[in-house]
Amino acid sequence: METTSRNGHARQSARESNGALAGASLGSDLRALRKTKGLTLSELALQVGRSVGYLSQIERGLSELSIGDLRKLAESLDAPLSWFFVHEGVPAEERGVVVRSSARRSIGSMAAGLTEELLSPDLGGAFEVIRSLFEPGAELSEAQARESEETGYVISGELDLWIGAQQFRVSAGDSFRIDHEPYRWRNPGRVRAEVIWVIAPPVY
Repeated sequence: METTSRNGHARQSARESNGALAGASLGSDLRALRKTKGLTLSELALQVGRSVGYLSQIERGLSELSIGDLRKLAESLDAPLSWFFVHEGVPAEERGVVVRSSARRSIGSMAAGLTEELLSPDLGGAFEVIRSLFEPGAELSEAQARESEETGYVISGELDLWIGAQQFRVSAGDSFRIDHEPYRWRNPGRVRAEVIWVIAPPVY
């Protein structure tokens, strides 16, 4: 109980001492996530029941955001609430530059058998780097196409890929590219497959 209280005071002190920076970081994350979802400010404002001007000020770090509004935004953007608190406790010089292994943010479709983490510091760049873990038997059964160019590198395990009209099986050490083509995947093995993706422009 004492440890929890101490941690809570530490987080509150961090917010108070870095309020402006934390607000700017939160706003930047919201703007980048909104854009990757293909939503305009007007569309997002309509979904959460807030004005365009209010959301614009939030994205620019000019207004405070209540936890209630943040929950609505997280739900509309299909992101866990914890996504927006990753900057807490991170040294100022590391923000936007370094991602520690203990501070990776979950991202992606949250499909059954698939876990994805953002390796890039944020979604504001020209590309994003994603770590995907595919459980044995996990499958994307319906092909999808994204407005992006994607390169994947298989760290471990195997993956069946259908890219356009072609089918491939890739394993550890192999890499591949998907260029705006419809694709789907399946893990045919008995062990988890791990793939690192570089995607431009960001889609999550």
